[in-house]
Amino acid sequence: MKILNFSSRTVALVLAASLAIPAWTQNAAPTSYAIKGGKVFTLAGAAIENGTVLIRDGKIAAVGAGIAIPADAQVIDASGLEVYPGMFDPITQMGLNEVSAVSATLDVSELGDYNPELVAATAVNPASAHIPITRANGITEVIAAPGTTGFDLQSGGLIAGQASAFNMAGWTMDEMQINRSVAMVINWPSIQTRSFDFATFSIKEKPYADVKKEYDKSVNALGDWMDRARHYAQAKEKGSPALYERDLKLEALVPVVQGKLPVLVIADEARDIRNAVDFCTKQNLRMILGSGAEAWKLKELLKDKKIPVVLAPTNRLPEQIDTPYDKPYTEPSELFAAGIPIAFSSFGTSFSRRLPQYAGTAVAYGLPHDEALKAVMLNAAQIFGLADQLGTLEPGKIANVIVTNGDPLELQTQVRYLFIKGQLTSTDNKHRELYEQYRKRPQPAR
Repeated sequence: MKILNFSSRTVALVLAASLAIPAWTQNAAPTSYAIKGGKVFTLAGAAIENGTVLIRDGKIAAVGAGIAIPADAQVIDASGLEVYPGMFDPITQMGLNEVSAVSATLDVSELGDYNPELVAATAVNPASAHIPITRANGITEVIAAPGTTGFDLQSGGLIAGQASAFNMAGWTMDEMQINRSVAMVINWPSIQTRSFDFATFSIKEKPYADVKKEYDKSVNALGDWMDRARHYAQAKEKGSPALYERDLKLEALVPVVQGKLPVLVIADEARDIRNAVDFCTKQNLRMILGSGAEAWKLKELLKDKKIPVVLAPTNRLPEQIDTPYDKPYTEPSELFAAGIPIAFSSFGTSFSRRLPQYAGTAVAYGLPHDEALKAVMLNAAQIFGLADQLGTLEPGKIANVIVTNGDPLELQTQVRYLFIKGQLTSTDNKHRELYEQYRKRPQPAR
């Protein structure tokens, strides 16, 4: 037998490391909780006064008033508080973008215009400092979408790759993952005759004929990729493996052309949205519109084609110089009134924590409050095919739950308790750490 000798310093380091493990990762953490006495907003029915949410083994076990609490459940007193499903940010760069100015921390996009085989989950950094900051505001799950690079949406290529849904707590992506592939991201090409040249710091003009030619070439190329994917699927299904060469790009597009995987099309201008809808209709693709700054101009078309819209941040400038200044604020209520499913999203990393305020702003400009809650908690799950797991407080669903001291869409509301996959999760983060550090600094003598 080999005897291992540990120094007292080594033992101390191991002990310190074990104590530093977050509560949601420890084996001794409770598997059963009862959130008792709060006002429960299930989003699947009327609010429940003095309700109880029972959580067991990562799932919601029961919801209602007067529920018997098991002896082994840890009770969370939610008296005077409100209980909601966790919030869902459906288009982010979470885990892909740490510091925008430092290229070594960016993994949002890949070289080349056509990368359907890329999956965001393989690049997500579970240790990102943005994750605890974001979840402290009640966002319990997100979708990381490759190629959606903030203000420059086209730099991620035309077919940017597959978006991945994951929970906001865990050591590895295997622990965090909800669905590895929820949509294929397509950055729709746009006809832009003016562009900004960073080399000369000036505006460059291109003839319309040249730009239109480039646009047509891009759209034709997208169509060609879809046609090749169909042929590849037929060869794979009916042909001998010896008669065709495996192509990972085409293989990734097969679920798209078969209607099993939706395409998340990023487009803003009305002309681009209309062209994208026409393309997806002809190709028989399931389309989700992302960003959609001018979707309000095409309400009838989107409703007729049953295309949901994942909106970019409400607090932004209008798309065109002659667009009313408050159009980004009123667009959500207009789309809702037209019968178009909507969800709010951050399209980034740093401001994903502001997701509830995007919805709150829309409420001030006409969106019903109940619908705003759904637009940050339920609708994204429905749009991306995850509603059987997320979005409402119902038995059998993943126990992603927030307990707040008021309306979660209000800026001053605080998240008192946070559950992800049924585990009580810390809301500590770098922002709070710095706040406490500088709040306690000595004041200079006067």
